[in-house]
Amino acid sequence: MSSSSAPSQSHSVITLAQALRQARQAGLERIDAQLLLLHLLGQSSRAWLLAHDDQALTPEQAQRYAALCAQRLDAVPVAYLTGCKEFFGLRLQVDNRVLDPRPDTETLVEWALALLPAAAPCRVADLGTGSGAIALALQSQRPQAAVTAVDVSPDALAVARANAERLQLPVRFRPSSWLEDVPEVFDLIVSNPPYIREDDPHMPALRHEPRQALTSGADGLADIRAIAAQAPAHLQPGGWLLLEHGWDQAEAVQAILREAGFQDVASRRDLAGQWRCTGGQWRDAAASNPATPTCSRTVK
Repeated sequence: MSSSSAPSQSHSVITLAQALRQARQAGLERIDAQLLLLHLLGQSSRAWLLAHDDQALTPEQAQRYAALCAQRLDAVPVAYLTGCKEFFGLRLQVDNRVLDPRPDTETLVEWALALLPAAAPCRVADLGTGSGAIALALQSQRPQAAVTAVDVSPDALAVARANAERLQLPVRFRPSSWLEDVPEVFDLIVSNPPYIREDDPHMPALRHEPRQALTSGADGLADIRAIAAQAPAHLQPGGWLLLEHGWDQAEAVQAILREAGFQDVASRRDLAGQWRCTGGQWRDAAASNPATPTCSRTVK
């Protein structure tokens, strides 16, 4: 959408309240308009906007705000415009080299944390880490865990490493297409892989995000099949594989995991009530031995 649809770039003085009203009239969601204005002004509290709604923007600020709004109206994620995104209590740096982390993915993190003990050491892999959101969230909540973040994209690994360094979280990073170049064995493998069909009608709205991190073949399940096939060789007996997927893919993903030999296959809903994650436990003959060490436990 052209910048003409954004708030006016007129040099006339406008207040914060007027700027927000113009953004809403142009079609911007209220929360987006507020976040962009807070970013522009170097503030973080939406309550601050209410307390200063009669404050005037300088002509330069009004022009910059109009440009930000125009980009958002063109479907650029707010996280790319502000350079950051909150995820599971962590402030991540985000740009167009990685996906914009979604709140739905916190469902995957919560399930993983339910399987990881609070004190015992464990080995965890996050496949397709992107910004590092999942790996860093797990590491922050389970300091004793050895978390490895995997991604085939050097750009994504650069973003994730920078986030880990800034947050001072000791996540390890490995370049690999899923588990192809990963030698380790883990107690838990998690992934938010690409799962959108190549011809999905919603793709134009996601055009500013890296396509290789979004789409996965004709049915959206090619990467999930690859991960399910590779994971057993990299899981301890009793270990778990947890996958995020589309709202209508739970049944298909369950079938993929069962076909790969996983047991206790189940799915979980996100905050909107959509089936968002599916996982299964890997067992073999050794898993029946009570002496076999594992940090995994079944969620009731």
